[in-house]
Amino acid sequence: MPPQPPGNGGPATRRSRRRHLGRAFALSLVLVSGVVVTGTPAASSSPHHGPVGFGANVTVFDPSMPVSEIEAVLDATHATQVDNEMGANRYAFLFKPGTYGTADDPLNIKVGYYTEIAGLGASPTDVVINGKVEVFNRCLENGGTGNCLALVNFWRTLSNLSLNINQTGTSGCRASANFWAASQAVSMRRLNVSGGGLSLMDYCTAGPQYASGGFIADSKLPSVTNGSQQQWLTRNSEVAGWSNAVWNQVFSGVVGAPDEAAFPNPPYTTLDTTPVSREKPYLFVDAKGKYNVRVPAAQKNTRGVTWANGITPGRTIPISDFFVAKPGDSVRLINLQLALGKNLLLTPGVYDIARSIEVRRPNTVVLGLGHATLTAVNGATPLDIADVPGVVVAGVTVDAGLKESPVLLRVGKKHGLLRLSSPSNPTTLFDVYFRVGGPHVGKTDTALEVNSDNVLIDHTWVWRGDHGVEGFTDTQRWNTNTGRYGAVINGDHVTATGLFVEHFQKYNTVWNGNDGTTIMYQNELPYDPPAQADWMNGGVEGYAGYKVGDRVRTHKLYGAGVYVFNQNNPSIHTENGFEVPRTPGVKLHHIMTVNLSAGTIDHVVNGEGGPADTTRIGSPVYVTDYPAP
Repeated sequence: MPPQPPGNGGPATRRSRRRHLGRAFALSLVLVSGVVVTGTPAASSSPHHGPVGFGANVTVFDPSMPVSEIEAVLDATHATQVDNEMGANRYAFLFKPGTYGTADDPLNIKVGYYTEIAGLGASPTDVVINGKVEVFNRCLENGGTGNCLALVNFWRTLSNLSLNINQTGTSGCRASANFWAASQAVSMRRLNVSGGGLSLMDYCTAGPQYASGGFIADSKLPSVTNGSQQQWLTRNSEVAGWSNAVWNQVFSGVVGAPDEAAFPNPPYTTLDTTPVSREKPYLFVDAKGKYNVRVPAAQKNTRGVTWANGITPGRTIPISDFFVAKPGDSVRLINLQLALGKNLLLTPGVYDIARSIEVRRPNTVVLGLGHATLTAVNGATPLDIADVPGVVVAGVTVDAGLKESPVLLRVGKKHGLLRLSSPSNPTTLFDVYFRVGGPHVGKTDTALEVNSDNVLIDHTWVWRGDHGVEGFTDTQRWNTNTGRYGAVINGDHVTATGLFVEHFQKYNTVWNGNDGTTIMYQNELPYDPPAQADWMNGGVEGYAGYKVGDRVRTHKLYGAGVYVFNQNNPSIHTENGFEVPRTPGVKLHHIMTVNLSAGTIDHVVNGEGGPADTTRIGSPVYVTDYPAP
C-alpha cells in the first residue's frame, strides 16, 4: 500500500514561490542560448528533429532506439527545465508508433517546464511506454530537501499514448505510483494508463506536498490518488477509482466517476455527460510515414473516451496543408500563408508579435508544439480570430508585453454585425494559456475576449502573475504588471470546460453572453492590492471572482471556487466571490470560497454564504445551489 496522502490540502498559498525566484532567474540567464538536443548522426536509430522545418527543439523517437539513449536525451532536457519556470526554452518530444521499454528495462521520463510528451499514433494504443512519465514536487529550501510542493509546476503536456506503469528501477515510496504532481497550465489527454496507480500529488517528499489544479480529458485511467490536489477537472474519460477530494473535484462525462450526492462531504461535482465537447487536434504519422494532424469533431451530450471503437471521429489534414512556423518568422509571412489557405503549426519557441496574427478562414487550425509562446510587442493583440465557425487554436501560450495591449486573444469583433457561427462546429480553444507578468513586465486591459457565438473553451489558464523575475516587490507589481480583466465572454452559447483565471485587478471573469455554461471554474483573487481603496468597485468592496452580466437571463456554472490571499494588506475585504443576476435561468451548482490566510470574502454569492476569513483558513464555505431549489 502506498503511504496515505492527506485528505485535505490545507491552506495552499504560493508564498514559497518567491523564495526561489533568484535561483530561477539565474537559471534563465544561463539557459538563454537554449539547449539543442541531438542524437548521434551516424546512428540510424538516433533521435531526429522531425520533418523538415520542425526545428531543433522537436525531437522524434523511434522504437528501435535503445532505452538508455532516449532517457539520456530526456534527462538532459529535464535537468535544464526542472527549475526553469520563467525561461525561454520550449521542447516537444514525439514518439513514433511502437513499444518503448520492457518489463526489465523500462523507460522512465521526467517532465519539466515547457515540455510536451506526445505519441504520434492515430490512436493512443499505437504508442506504448513501459515505464513511467512523471512530475515530482520541487523542494525549495534546505538545499532541496524542504518545503516540497507542486504549486508552481506549470506548463507541461502529456498526450496520445499508452502508459503501462512499471516500477522497475524505482524503490521505496517512489515505487508506489506514477506521480503527476502538477498545477495550472498542465494537461493530460488521450491517455491509456494501466499497470499501477496514478497519483496527482507527490507524497514522497517533505511537506507540505500541496498541488493546485489540473485537467484530464479523453483518457482511460486506473485508480487515481487525488491527494492534495485542491481542484481538478476530469472530462470524457474512464476511471477505475478516485480517492480524496479536498475543495473542488469535477467530473464531466466520466465513466466510473464518484457520485456527488454527499456534497460537500466529499466535494465532488459530477455531470453524467458533457453538453458540448471536442478533443484537441493531434499530430500523427500514418502507415506511409507521412505526418498529419487529426482534428476531432465536436460532440454533444457524450461520456467516455472517443477512441474506444477506432479512430476519433473527425477529419485529417496532411502536414503539407500547414505553414510550419518557427520563431523569427514575420507575422506578415504567417498572415500571408493563412490568407493563401494554409493552417498554422507553431514550432517550440517564443515569438515576438508586433501585429496580430489574423485567422480569417473558417475551419483554420492553429496548433502549437512544445508550448509555443506568442509575446505581444508594442501593444499588439497577438492572435485575432474572425467571426467564423470551426477555427481551432490549440497548445499556444500568449504573453502580455511591456506596452499595454487592449486584448491578448480576441475571438470575433466586439460589435460585429455579422456573426457566422455553428453550434455543431464551434470555434474551439484548447490548452490556450495567458500570462501577464512573470518572465517580464506585462500589461493588458483584457487577456481573453470572446465575442463570437458558439465558442468552446476546453482548458485555459488566464494568469496575471503573482510572482516572476521582473524584480518588483508585490506592492510594485500592482502598478507595473497590469491586467484589468482575465476572461470576458460576450458571445452567446459559449461553453467553457476547465476555466482557470487568476489575480486580475477588476473582474477575473465577466460573462455577458446568454446561454453560457462553465464546467469547473478556479480563481484566486489578486494577492497584491495595496489598500482597500485600490480594491473598490464603486461603492462595493472588491470585485467578484466570477461575474455574470446583469442582463444575462440564462447561465449555468458547475463546480467553482474563488480563493482569497490578500498578502499585501490582510485587512482587505471582497464582498462576494460570485456576483450574478437574481433570475431563475442563472443557476450555480456547487460553488465555494476559501481563505488562504489573508483577507476576507464576506459572502459566497449575492450576499449568501458566510465569510471566508482567517478564522477558517483552508476550510471552504460552500453553497450547494444558487438560487436554492
